[in-house]
Amino acid sequence: MSLRQRLAALLLCLRDPQKVASFQRLCGVEEPRLAGADATAPEERGGRNPDRAAVPEGGGGKLRRRGVRNGVRNGEPAPAGGRESQATLPNRAQGLRRNSLTGEEGEAFGVRNWLLFYLFSFGTELGNEFFYITFFPFWIWNLDALVGRRLVILWVLVMYLGQCAKDVIRWPRPASPPVVKLEVFYNSEYSMPSTHAMSGTAIPLTLVLLTYGRWQYPLMYGLVVATCWCSLVCLSRIYLGMHSILDIIAGFLYAIFILTVFYPYVELIDNFNQIYKYSPLIIISLHLALGIFSFTLDTWSTSRGDTAQILGSGAGIACGSHIAYRIGIMSDPSLDTLPLTIPSITVTRFGKVMLRILIGMVFLLLMRIVMKKITITLACKMFGMKSDDIRKARQCMEIELTYRYVTYGMVGLSITFLVPCLFFFIGLS
Repeated sequence: MSLRQRLAALLLCLRDPQKVASFQRLCGVEEPRLAGADATAPEERGGRNPDRAAVPEGGGGKLRRRGVRNGVRNGEPAPAGGRESQATLPNRAQGLRRNSLTGEEGEAFGVRNWLLFYLFSFGTELGNEFFYITFFPFWIWNLDALVGRRLVILWVLVMYLGQCAKDVIRWPRPASPPVVKLEVFYNSEYSMPSTHAMSGTAIPLTLVLLTYGRWQYPLMYGLVVATCWCSLVCLSRIYLGMHSILDIIAGFLYAIFILTVFYPYVELIDNFNQIYKYSPLIIISLHLALGIFSFTLDTWSTSRGDTAQILGSGAGIACGSHIAYRIGIMSDPSLDTLPLTIPSITVTRFGKVMLRILIGMVFLLLMRIVMKKITITLACKMFGMKSDDIRKARQCMEIELTYRYVTYGMVGLSITFLVPCLFFFIGLS
């Protein structure tokens, strides 16, 4: 066998959904089986989700799984005596996070090891919106705004290039069966590469690169935390049945490659964002153009909205840092004070941190809710679409790009400008 054939065989092995299913079983995941149920795999739907085929239900636009689920096959009860499950009732759980845009819900599954279930559920959240919208502000408001800004710059690059690669390569998610899908929120996206793995690699590694030498701490501590972080996120995506081993390895290597190329320029980009007079105009135009380009790569999926969301957040944070720098609200420590020492935790300092997080997150949440409501309504009127069917409207390219970009642009602007202004006026700077 030639080297090329061996490499092809290795890639096929790493992409095999049976490997994912084996890892799930090793970690205690079981799919409830119905006696007498047909074990054949559902038909593929457009090459994107080989494990699911959606059919209308009722007329309300909802989607349901075709085949057997919870004792029902295609709307009819399963054969009598057919509820024999490998997982006992107390060990059954429902799939994580229903997707409001597609109507998909996770299938029921069994869990034999709840510790691993909660550990990997936490790991996958390290690559989701809730984590980003709390972690980045925490760094910018409480720890080191410079590190926070530059971390966001590289995160935007990594996530944008990863999302675009998915829609160019167009590999489907691992097939189910044999894989048990514990999460369906991102099931409408393609699989290669794993952007969770990219984010889980880029964020901790970038933090080590940006903070070591700037802050006083042992390098080994940073490397151990980064390794554990990356491993937890990557393994969680296999555990949840969302990616093959090859997807994870490709995401990891792709993130390393992007950081290698762009990290040397992150200081230049950050200084440009803050200092150059016309940088907000260039930032907004560039991020919007990248969003339009990514929306033309493929048909609708949650990947498109996430891309616009990432670009909008990055543009808002960059523009906010420019305004804050111009008016002198946020200033970085002098180079003479480096390296910085980790301050001791006092009651007063801890109280201020908690107040910043509480007040700031409430502000961001209100901004997100208000802007989302306003922009979807205005975009529907602007592009002549009825706003009574929000799900359909949010899948329209013009509306989705507009409301995601503007809404999260304002959230980003709030993180680096509006909320720091609020802190300044109430004495929490």
